[in-house]
Amino acid sequence: MTVQSKKRIYPVSGMKKILFFLVLLTSIGSLAAQPKPTPTNDTPEFIDHFYTNVRDYIRIPDIPGYLTLKCDLHIHSAYSDGSVWPSVRVDEAWSEGLDAIAITEHIEYRPNNQNGLLQGDHNQAYRIAKAQGDRMGILVIPGGEISRYKPLGHLNAFFLQDANALNVQDSLKAIDIAIRQGAFIMWNHPGWPDRQVTMYEEHEKLLREHKIHGIELINGPEYHPRAIAWCREYDLAYLCGSDAHGLIVTKYGTARMPRPMTLVFAKERSIEGLKEAMFARRTAVVFHDLLIGPAQYLGALVKASLRSTPVSRDESRKISTLDILNDSDISFKTVVNELPVILHAGRITRITLPDSQTELEFTNCLITENEFLSMPVSFLQGN
Repeated sequence: MTVQSKKRIYPVSGMKKILFFLVLLTSIGSLAAQPKPTPTNDTPEFIDHFYTNVRDYIRIPDIPGYLTLKCDLHIHSAYSDGSVWPSVRVDEAWSEGLDAIAITEHIEYRPNNQNGLLQGDHNQAYRIAKAQGDRMGILVIPGGEISRYKPLGHLNAFFLQDANALNVQDSLKAIDIAIRQGAFIMWNHPGWPDRQVTMYEEHEKLLREHKIHGIELINGPEYHPRAIAWCREYDLAYLCGSDAHGLIVTKYGTARMPRPMTLVFAKERSIEGLKEAMFARRTAVVFHDLLIGPAQYLGALVKASLRSTPVSRDESRKISTLDILNDSDISFKTVVNELPVILHAGRITRITLPDSQTELEFTNCLITENEFLSMPVSFLQGN
């Protein structure tokens, strides 16, 4: 049997082969032309508006021999009396340019445990935050807040092995348990809740026994200047924390470096590095361009931040004109020729310095309650 055509006559078997070949070519062609899966036309995505991989870069320099780690050492989540999930705390810290946070849930006070939703393990918030911290590159310090009324008040215990063990009736026993776990103890907000910064016999006893290692000088918006002298008198670490319960942005806004930060001068960027540095008292506090800490570390920060360039010299008047670059995100306040001067963050400030002025006093750098950091003018010549 044959099929007639005006142009040519094909056997049926040959016709089948040609049709199969044409179908195969058409299929291959349509597969090659198949577009990659894309959103349908009525659901476009504004992919250029997703900034999930953008974070603030905080310019606070390292100092000789140490890394400057930016930390928030007092944060709560939904696992005690906060309103934020632990992993969100890590995301906030990453976005704001921090290096480390401490999850410090109240041991005794957990009002969010309604209906048994969050009852049980006091280490769970840390585990959730730690997993997110590992993904985001944020160090998460295990801890807990021993939460009692005055005279003892509240104390954060950092670097805990098991926060559950602190859930005992005797507050001093809870501190001893934390100490046996190798914990670092911070006396929190010493002015809470009556705004009276008072050292009681309980604190004196703990200090004599070396069971308090640092004091929270700034807690959220509260500032405790009287406690700065105690840091110096008892060789304690200068510390602070946001004490955030809700979102950071709702409490501190969207400015750069919005929250109080503890600067830890560590030999390495690790939990072990943080612990070694905190026990060695290599810390300082920064909030709203206010720096508080030991003179040696504040001085090292100032030296690492400022660079000077000579502009001109007037020998008859014995004055020099200098350009001072502040290569940090902290503005430094000082006095030059008896006039207040701000060395603005990230900018160059031109000053006229008389030869008679041999020291610069930085009036936003406190080393004790009423004593500012003072440095010889000569340090600018080497920067």
